[in-house]
Amino acid sequence: MTLDFTLPPIHDNEDGSWGPSSSTLPAQFKDIPYAPYSKADKITRIADWHDAAEANTRGGRAGYTSQRRTREAYGASESNAFGYVHEEDEKSFSLVDSGQRRQTKARLPFGAGRGRGFGQNRGGARGGARGGAGARNYRTGGRGGYNDWNKPQRNRDSSVTISPDWALLEEIEFSRLSKLNLGVDQPEDLESHGMIQNFDKNFDRINTRNEKPLEILDRVRYNASTSDDPIISQLASKKAAHVFATDSILSVLMCAPRSVNSWDLILERRGDQLFMDKREGGPFDFVSVNENAADPPVDSDDPNNINSPASLSLEATYINHNFASQVILPKSKTYEPSPNPFYSAEQEQDEPASCLYRYRKYDLSVNEDEVMDIIVRTEVDAYLGKKDSLVTVKALNEYDPRVQGGSGKPLDWRKNLDTQKGAIVAGEMKNNSVKLARWAVQSVLAGAELMKMGYISRANPRDAARHVIVGVQSYKPIDFARQMNVSLNNGWGIVRTIADLVLKQPEGKYVLVKDPNNPIVRLYRVPEDAFDVGAIEEEQIEEEPEHE
Repeated sequence: MTLDFTLPPIHDNEDGSWGPSSSTLPAQFKDIPYAPYSKADKITRIADWHDAAEANTRGGRAGYTSQRRTREAYGASESNAFGYVHEEDEKSFSLVDSGQRRQTKARLPFGAGRGRGFGQNRGGARGGARGGAGARNYRTGGRGGYNDWNKPQRNRDSSVTISPDWALLEEIEFSRLSKLNLGVDQPEDLESHGMIQNFDKNFDRINTRNEKPLEILDRVRYNASTSDDPIISQLASKKAAHVFATDSILSVLMCAPRSVNSWDLILERRGDQLFMDKREGGPFDFVSVNENAADPPVDSDDPNNINSPASLSLEATYINHNFASQVILPKSKTYEPSPNPFYSAEQEQDEPASCLYRYRKYDLSVNEDEVMDIIVRTEVDAYLGKKDSLVTVKALNEYDPRVQGGSGKPLDWRKNLDTQKGAIVAGEMKNNSVKLARWAVQSVLAGAELMKMGYISRANPRDAARHVIVGVQSYKPIDFARQMNVSLNNGWGIVRTIADLVLKQPEGKYVLVKDPNNPIVRLYRVPEDAFDVGAIEEEQIEEEPEHE
């Protein structure tokens, strides 16, 4: 018996193009561009010449990993003309997961690590080493607890309102900043002003069994910006350098890749000189708490919430000021090379705090034919034994172990600091990477031999007004910076790069802003009166609605 084979009808597209022909296309589908089906659909897949990524992938088709098999949409490669490519604004998008945790290949910045969304670069307690395991959880902040990968992204507010009349000049990713490098020699000491006293060594013997209450001492401390410093004004008039800054401002810039919270710097070019300033009442006037934690303090609209980020920052600033004054040995010999340039006995009722302002010049030139100097006002808080042995004093604070984020179940300092100090220090290095890195950089810039670190805990977790000192630890600043994986050469490279960007611009005022939700800094040109008190008040009046 012979069976006849009948060739099935072939629907040939006469014009030779792919997809349905114009003659057979229904009217409702006219002018709609043709797109391929998804691989997940139950259709026969004969050939795929569109997926360039799949054709070029070695060792198997795209969408397959060494751990598990995953599917990707057909036509989702770069060659698909209808594939959606998102490049800029990510604030209005969020991840909707189907229930299965998938390993995806995302474009991450070099060094994205364990910070809350935007990791420290090469920092913390092995935090985010070169974008390793921590980079896989870029959105949710590194290796957290179970199901941490599924937490929604936290949106932070910018430290300054970006006005429509600001002109965007540069946008620099942290990945670029992390690759900069500049070696700088030892600085030249220009002048020293203020006075310091001897550090009280009795505080080194404090422990959890011999704690000491934190006292409230009325001592005047100054945090004047660069342009408000009379000594810097005198040096600038003598053309002593090209760039002027304070150690507080410079440390933020040098540790920028570790930062998570938003901050802003005012950069003013006057002739061939650059002044780096801060805004009055801005983020530089306060100390952050657990900024780099995987689960940082939660924002709250309740002004009575003592564990909100703003309340904790104010508490930490208050603790640092009082602790630095308390550790001074009473009636010790005072070292005062020159009077405090900010203190006036006629205007101030309280005594000035122990603080010595050292003005130091660093050479930022790249070659011998170039001249590029920066003068930095640095600060030290005390001396130890002799006036040449300078000390900086800082304080870490514990607020409530039951609500503290970032380290799962944190250890109670008042119970475990003596026996498990290493674990507590490692947790602080992870949760406060940028703060500790800044303190290390400030101490190195000032030429301090030691950095005294106090551990301050609340007397009662529900009371933010009373505190106890449960321990004090000494560090050599350069060793502590190395332990924190802080690269001073990278920091100087960042400073030189930002200075070059502004000095090549016309004279005027500029603002460098750290994006609140992305590892990016942006440089804006702003009007001369952008931060004048009168101009701000006029803008607020214009924004207020008129009442009939």
